[in-house]
Amino acid sequence: MSYLIVNAARSAGTIRKTIYGQFSEHLGRCIYGGIADQDGALRPAVLQALKTLHIPVLRWPGGCFADTYHWRDGIGPRSERKTIINTNWGGVTENNAFGTHEFLSLCEQLGCEAYLSGNVGSGTVQEFSDWVEYCNMPGVSPMADLRRRNGREAPFGVRYWGIGNEAWGCGGTMRAEYYADLCRQYATYLRSYDAGLVPYKIASGANVDDYHWTRTVVERAGQCIDAVSLHYYTVPGPDWQHKGSATDFDRDAYYTTLHKTLRMEELVENHSRIIRRFAKGRPIGLCVDEWGTWYDVEPGTNPGFLYQQNTMRDALVTAVNLNIFNNHCDTVVMANIAQLVNVLQAMLLTEGDKVVLTPTSHVFAMYSGHQGARQLESYAETRMLRRDEEQVPELHVSASEQPDGTVLITAANLNDTEPVPVNCLLGGIHAAGVTARVLAGAPFDHNTFDRPEAVRPAPLAVTPTETGFTAVLPPCSVAAFTVCQK
Repeated sequence: MSYLIVNAARSAGTIRKTIYGQFSEHLGRCIYGGIADQDGALRPAVLQALKTLHIPVLRWPGGCFADTYHWRDGIGPRSERKTIINTNWGGVTENNAFGTHEFLSLCEQLGCEAYLSGNVGSGTVQEFSDWVEYCNMPGVSPMADLRRRNGREAPFGVRYWGIGNEAWGCGGTMRAEYYADLCRQYATYLRSYDAGLVPYKIASGANVDDYHWTRTVVERAGQCIDAVSLHYYTVPGPDWQHKGSATDFDRDAYYTTLHKTLRMEELVENHSRIIRRFAKGRPIGLCVDEWGTWYDVEPGTNPGFLYQQNTMRDALVTAVNLNIFNNHCDTVVMANIAQLVNVLQAMLLTEGDKVVLTPTSHVFAMYSGHQGARQLESYAETRMLRRDEEQVPELHVSASEQPDGTVLITAANLNDTEPVPVNCLLGGIHAAGVTARVLAGAPFDHNTFDRPEAVRPAPLAVTPTETGFTAVLPPCSVAAFTVCQK
């Protein structure tokens, strides 16, 4: 018997909805053939599926693509838009049919906020400043007038702005010191054109454990920004040339994947510690705006399109990461899984008009009750599963309480072969009833276009006790317990 302990008397704060953010890049079939058709029109079946995910914030247009993207190429009549080559991803022709208006229309239809990544690597301060004015200026100005000529009277009201992407790599191969000075310059000209909308400025942050980058940016540019980003992908293979298969893997690869995923906690804690130390009292947050699994592409697909399948192993990776973000909600202000459709750890896969929800998307749905809730202290008394030097806890957990008193406890059983009996002890919570759902299967189980519901949530039996409840978590599973209070 393992124990889950939830203590309602202690909390790290509110779990921001933006922790459940998504990421969409002009990469492979994420935009064209995914979200939109080749003419930039939203695809109805995909749009309907995306609405079920309750996305709070969506990042665009990259990724690496952002620092080659010039936003004026993607506005105005589609027949007059400039054609470019996507030099980052596959060398394909980009007709710019899906641009600022199309993306922000998507966000409005999804009811989510937009997070725009600006071009620092190959752009200019003026270009970036004009984009903010174009999106947010309610009055009379050159960029507001241009927006109106393109058919949009009211401003879009974009709050979140990324000052470049991966400036240490595809965003310019910069030194931290050089980028920090550029960040100060760009941030200065990202002005508020609406008294009720102050731009939230997110600096291009570190790759994995580059703590020097975080310290330098926060120390030198911290007075100009609201958050700094962090990118960390779970790559089970030994290197980037041999990342491993999404579906054909053994137990060693399964546990290696989970062990590497758990490193996110170390990274969040260390980068957050550096931010607090060098922010000089300014409330600077951590934005994990790229995370998820990264495997070898599916056989027969374009290597530059990053198309991969999505299994129960990925569902566990999702659960672990979201639990970590929930439990560090005092510093993690946003997170954006990569990516939304047909790329890396996607929510949806498409084939023609067919749309498949992945196990990852089901976990996001099961965890949606955490959005905007008060985080509750929780931990698991459980054994460690040892695979050589890579230890993995059998259970991983987070919990929260909504304003109406409803408590959501999300737990993952990382054991690939054995069910785990769980006794959940609720401190300071007076349960009137408990219901649960579970997503379970073999580690390599996944949904296909022929079997779109091979992996889907199902009810889980729960037994109330005087101190909480008990349940049995199947092997390789993610469970969500909803507790109604008296």
